[in-house]
Amino acid sequence: MATYVVLNKLTDQGIRTIKETLNRVDAARETAKKFGITMKDVYWTMGSYDVVTIFEAPDEASMTAFGLVIGGMGNTRSESLRALTRDEMKNVLSKMANAKEKAPA
Repeated sequence: MATYVVLNKLTDQGIRTIKETLNRVDAARETAKKFGITMKDVYWTMGSYDVVTIFEAPDEASMTAFGLVIGGMGNTRSESLRALTRDEMKNVLSKMANAKEKAPA
């Protein structure tokens, strides 16, 4: 499963209905399950972003479809970041080393 960090900004609609934020997160969690996605954590934050969520998704297509469904509700605008675990980064570095060894001089 791939990990995604999603940075959310509330829209005007989202801030007007902020009292529903807990219900919206619960609904998003259930919607995510329909795409095979797990919402691992959610944080309400201060600063440039209002909510930060951590998801595990089987693939980019599932995450993209889920993001479009949530965005279409009009309460948030989001930016999704693919996050690599230590083991995933180790694999990336290994591929870099292998490619360097095979590259023509």
